[in-house]
Amino acid sequence: MTKRARILSFGCAGLLVLAGVAGAVAFGGGTGQILALVLISLGCVLATALVFLEVGLSEDRERAREAQAAREREEREHARKPPSERVPGPPGEGRGSRRLRPRLDRRRGRPRRLG
Repeated sequence: MTKRARILSFGCAGLLVLAGVAGAVAFGGGTGQILALVLISLGCVLATALVFLEVGLSEDRERAREAQAAREREEREHARKPPSERVPGPPGEGRGSRRLRPRLDRRRGRPRRLG
């Protein structure tokens, strides 16, 4: 989320709360109270949702950074080893092919068939 979008979205939540307060002051009686309740509630719910969105996005960024660091660390370790000690990676990663073990057939609630 860009800084501009963040400011606009939190600003809209704040404006809803302020509009609710202004509506309560401007309109008296039950109408003003209902208007204030609805607008202030919407503003608070929007602000809370945006906070949760920010937390989720920051966790995604952190996870991506950790994955990138792990890939870089793995590449450095792989480059340090002599070719005779290198373990080939899974197929499709360009590190050679790895011999796949045959999988035994299984069914739910049934033991494995060995032959």
